[in-house]
Amino acid sequence: MDSDRKYRQPGYMDSDRDTSPFHGDRPKPQGPRPSIDLTGPRLPRLVQHVAAARCFNCSTALPPDLDYAGNCPKCNAELHCCKQCSHFEPSTRFQCLKPIPARIPVKDKNNACSLFAPRVTVAREGTSGNASAAPPVNAGPPAPRNSEDARNAFDKLFKKL
Repeated sequence: MDSDRKYRQPGYMDSDRDTSPFHGDRPKPQGPRPSIDLTGPRLPRLVQHVAAARCFNCSTALPPDLDYAGNCPKCNAELHCCKQCSHFEPSTRFQCLKPIPARIPVKDKNNACSLFAPRVTVAREGTSGNASAAPPVNAGPPAPRNSEDARNAFDKLFKKL
């Protein structure tokens, strides 16, 4: 062996390694970094949020002026109950976040709790009435209607020329 190098590939343990352009101190560009996207900043897609009370049994949105002493208009479940209350929490003592003197045994029946507050949930609106939300330009081919359409699309994609 004429050399003490283990590997004979060029570049391994070369003496000019310190002068490589990737290792040395090269001048950094001054000023702010230019933006990659030249069209401007992206605008967030704003989604409409709807705050509504929902029935604990059927999840039907309840009208805001509903009297909670009554029943659900769809499933006829009693609404002035623990499961409909915003203070209901199954993991706490007496299953209520407020200090109540006695446990209410049946949580889905009408009760006379003075601390009752209807549970209001905030959810995204399913249909967007926003005119600025345009469909994507390249939506792609329509979804296949049956297995033959899927097979034909696959064969067309990988056909031999």
